[in-house]
Amino acid sequence: MIKPECHTNDPQRLHGLYLITNDDPLDVLLPKLEAALIAGIALLQFRRKKTPNSQLEQEARAILALCQRYNVSLVINDNLALAKILNCGVHLGQDDGELAEARATLGRDAIIGRTCHASLTLAAQAAREGASYLAFGAVYPSTTKPHADRVHLQTLINASQQFAQPICAIGGLSVENAAEVKAAGVDLFAVVGDVLNLTADRIPDRIQAWHDRLES
Repeated sequence: MIKPECHTNDPQRLHGLYLITNDDPLDVLLPKLEAALIAGIALLQFRRKKTPNSQLEQEARAILALCQRYNVSLVINDNLALAKILNCGVHLGQDDGELAEARATLGRDAIIGRTCHASLTLAAQAAREGASYLAFGAVYPSTTKPHADRVHLQTLINASQQFAQPICAIGGLSVENAAEVKAAGVDLFAVVGDVLNLTADRIPDRIQAWHDRLES
């Protein structure tokens, strides 16, 4: 049995496409995730809002096994207890616990992300408290969080200049609109539907398009 482990809190790993799971049935989702992992993503987040609590660990372990096979870090959304059980990283919203507690619980090498919405003040606080990356959004309208406040590109530019931590953008991102976000200095591009709304056989081409966009 492979021992669960988190990857080191290394900024070099926190650069590129950041895939967040959707609520597809697990038997549909797993082939899509494997296709994405083979094609090459920087980070995967486990976010399953419709899964009963009693099944979360089982599902997370199945996805963690895939991540370990392809040497990609897994981050658990808003669930520090589960992240500790699996020895994974965690992503915390503003109402999902203290970052300092997460760092003390998971250790200095764990990947810990923090939602900063559109606020450089919240980002500065997260940076002081030891966040691995600072997440801003929504950049564009998003079906995942349709009521999320929008963040201006200038805020992303300011964040990339102000903070040493990698900057993550989320919200309606696609290959087609990512160029100006990349130009703003963003490091991590978090997506859900742009990849996972596709069938598994179409995902490799979409991720290759992302690679071409981000490396151009």
